[in-house]
Amino acid sequence: MSMNLFRLGGDMCHVVSIIVLLLRLRVAKNASGISLRTHELFLLVFLTRYTDLFTTYYSLYNSVMKVCYIASTASIVYAIRGQEPICSTYDKSQDTFRHLEFAVLPCAVLGLLTHLISGEGTGLTLFKNIQELLWMFSIYLEAVAILPQLIVLQRYREVENLTGNYIFFMGAYRALYIVNWVYRAYYEPGYRHHYVVYFCGVLQTALYVDFFYYYIMSKRRGGRFSLPTQG
Repeated sequence: MSMNLFRLGGDMCHVVSIIVLLLRLRVAKNASGISLRTHELFLLVFLTRYTDLFTTYYSLYNSVMKVCYIASTASIVYAIRGQEPICSTYDKSQDTFRHLEFAVLPCAVLGLLTHLISGEGTGLTLFKNIQELLWMFSIYLEAVAILPQLIVLQRYREVENLTGNYIFFMGAYRALYIVNWVYRAYYEPGYRHHYVVYFCGVLQTALYVDFFYYYIMSKRRGGRFSLPTQG
């Protein structure tokens, strides 16, 4: 698996976003405005995508990054769910997106249908088929995993500075990864276009567009970052 500047930039944006959120939780000890459900979805994304940690070695960098994503996201979920005083500041009443019914289940169905229609599992062992199916599921799920967080921010309207920076770097990570995929398809031998991945990446990035606009405007004005009211 080759490295390029787009992938490296995307990975670094992802790492920065996680560090920023961990600082928000561990230093401020406050989970107000943070969606637990988004991070439960991201944890599920990483657990289903990185099953190859146990079967395939690509590089030390690749393995370390995968372990860090899983461990850090699990740490965030644990802190918001049960670590005082952080969990006491989490407002469950604002984080109401039904992620199992409207994210996990539909993505599981789409992942299964895509896997069957594409024929990717033809000639593979049962274990490899399950790995491919879980990977496809994770691609769909990651595209919508940020939705609960964006809904929480819309309800709070006032976005805390570190939370805003966290969301910005998450969006930048995904945007850079789209460029990385296209670049690899043209310049990396054996790597091919994967249009489902492109579609999911574009969908995920599109969800951030409105946020990006107000984030950049707030930075230009130098004032507080707030989102417009609904309706």
